[in-house]
Amino acid sequence: MNEMRKQTDEWPTPGAPMGTRASRESATRGRSRAPFRTRLFAMLLLFAVIPTVVVTLIWAGAASRALSLFSARSAWERIAVSGEAAMRSVDRASLSPAQRSALDQHEQELRESAQLARRFDYVAGRSMRLVVIGALVVVVLIAVGASRVAGHLSRQLSRPLDELVGWTGLIRLGRPIPAQPEREGAPEFEVLRSGMRTMARELEVGRLRALEAERAEAFRESARRFAHELKNPLTPIRFAVDRLRRGAPPELADTVEVLAEEAARLETMAKSFAQFGRLPDGPPAEVDMAELVTRVARSTVPERLTLDLECSDGLPLVTGFHEPLVRAVTNVLLNAADACGHSGTIGVRVFLTSLEDQATVAVDIRDTGPGIPSDTLPRIFDPYVTTKPGGTGLGLAIAAQTVRAHNGHIFAQSAVGVGTTMCLRIPVHGIR
Repeated sequence: MNEMRKQTDEWPTPGAPMGTRASRESATRGRSRAPFRTRLFAMLLLFAVIPTVVVTLIWAGAASRALSLFSARSAWERIAVSGEAAMRSVDRASLSPAQRSALDQHEQELRESAQLARRFDYVAGRSMRLVVIGALVVVVLIAVGASRVAGHLSRQLSRPLDELVGWTGLIRLGRPIPAQPEREGAPEFEVLRSGMRTMARELEVGRLRALEAERAEAFRESARRFAHELKNPLTPIRFAVDRLRRGAPPELADTVEVLAEEAARLETMAKSFAQFGRLPDGPPAEVDMAELVTRVARSTVPERLTLDLECSDGLPLVTGFHEPLVRAVTNVLLNAADACGHSGTIGVRVFLTSLEDQATVAVDIRDTGPGIPSDTLPRIFDPYVTTKPGGTGLGLAIAAQTVRAHNGHIFAQSAVGVGTTMCLRIPVHGIR
C-alpha cells in the first residue's frame, strides 16, 4: 500500500507536480481526520452507548419517582402523631370494655403501619443506591459489549474498503490487481471485489485496444504518406524506362531491364503501403468465404506446391468487404507459399466455429515451411516486421487489419521445423 501511495503521488498532472500536491492533500487529510476504521468504530460505539445511557437515566429517574410515591413516610408520620393525640383524648373518656378493646386494636394497627412506613422508606433509600449502581453496571456492560461488536464490525467493514481503495489506485496506475483467495465476510464485498476485477480487466483491454488503435493509426498515416511520396516519382520513372527500352543500345539492355524490375518492385511496394494506409470502406455485402478462399487459393498457390483444400458444406454468408478479404487471404497464402520454398504442402480449411458466442467462419491456412521462432511469433502481425529479403512486412499486417476491421480475430500457431498455421476468424455478422 505504501508503494502504491508513493507511485500515486508521483503521477503527473498539468500545472504542478502531482506528487507534491498529493502529498500535501494526504498530509492535510491525515491531520484533520482520523482513519476510517477509528471513525467507524467511534460511530458504532456511540450509536450503542448513547441510547443505553439515555434509557438508563430515564429508567432510574422513573424508579426514584415511583419509590418516593410509594414510601409516603411524611404522610404516615402525620397520621401517627394525630392518631396518638386522638387516642390520648379518647383514653380519658369513660368507655365500655368493647369500645376500649376496639380502641386498643386501632392504636396497635396505627403503630404497626407507622413502623412499616419507616422501614419501607429505609429500604427505598438504600434501593435507590442499588438502582444507580445497577444502572452504571448495565451501562458499563453494554459499553464493553458494544465496543467488542463495534470493533468487529469496523474491522469487517474497513478492511475490505481499504483493500478496494488500494485497488482503485492500482487500476488508475494500470497495474494488475493482486490475486487473493476468497475471504470471509459479507458476500456483497466479494461481489464488489469480483466486479472490480472484471472492471480492471476490461479497462486493461480497453487501454491495450486504445494503444493498439493509436499505434495502428500512426502506422497507417506513415504508410499513406510513404505511398504518396513513392508514387509521385514512379510515373516519370516508368515513362523513362519505356523510352530507354525503345532507344537504348543493346549493351544497355540488361541495365534497362534492371531498372524496369526495380520500378515494378517499387510500384508493388507503393501499392502495399497504400493498401495498409486505408481501412476497408464502402457498403458491406454478403461474402461467400468458401467460394472466395477456393478461388484465391487455386489462383495464388503455385503449381510446384501441393494444395489441400477443404471447405465445409452449408457455410453462412459473411457480411463484410469482398476485396479487402481477398487481399487478406491472398497475403496469407503468399506468405505460406514463400515459407514452403520449392516444395511442400499448403493446407486450407474453411469451417464454421464460434467467437464470443457469435457464428464465425474460420479459415486455417497451414504450410510445411520451417516454422517461426517463438520470439518472433508475437510480432509477425506488426507492420514492417519481415524475415524475407526485400519484403515490406505489410502482408500479414494488412491481413490482420482487415480481419480486425470485421471484428474478427487472427492468430498463428507455429513449430520450428514443422510449419505454421494462420488462423483467421471472421464473424458472420461482424459488421452491421
